[in-house]
Amino acid sequence: MRDRLMVALDVENKTQALEVAASLGKDVGWLKVGLRLFVAEGPALISQLKTKHKIFLDLKFHDIPNTVGQAIESAGQLGVQMVNVHAGGGEAMLRSAANAAAKFPDMKLIAVTVLTSDTMPKEQALAVAIERAKLAKACGLAGVVCSVFEVAAIKEACGTDFITVTPGIRWGDQDTQDQQRVADPKMAIAEGSDYLVVGRPILHAPDRAVAAREAVALMASAS
Repeated sequence: MRDRLMVALDVENKTQALEVAASLGKDVGWLKVGLRLFVAEGPALISQLKTKHKIFLDLKFHDIPNTVGQAIESAGQLGVQMVNVHAGGGEAMLRSAANAAAKFPDMKLIAVTVLTSDTMPKEQALAVAIERAKLAKACGLAGVVCSVFEVAAIKEACGTDFITVTPGIRWGDQDTQDQQRVADPKMAIAEGSDYLVVGRPILHAPDRAVAAREAVALMASAS
């Protein structure tokens, strides 16, 4: 299960990112690098992080098709194992991204459906997520980012091998902060999530490695 746990490096700089990565060690398989950290530190940090962890480059590209295709190619050249675009960019953009990603068979391209911070009603979020997941699959993408509450329906619509990456993971009495559609690790795995993204519950824990092991244990309890 450690290889299905992604820790979001929602920190300010390289020093903090490397410290978090070192503190987690082998207790997690993946690190997620988002906009804040990538803008601050750039590709050089990816080279350092990928020596001991797989990298999900979470930049949610959303632009004209040619620009997104070029960005995906650049991501592939960094050697990351996963990168994403926003499904709201439409069919032409998704196909351009998929064509670029095809040059890098070890890199999975996924699409964001509906942000877990979005306040739209769950029924609407479900409908939008399914529609965007179907489009992503038709365009050649490997999977999507969605909330746990949409996983089962997306798997039914797109197949069990269509990857689902689920943020919004909390357990115990943790504060949900800006997340609207949250679930605990056991529920996420039970619903069919392939990868769980965890940020603050691990980053802000007194002992990050212990928190990561707790998440992995909860994940394992569902199987």
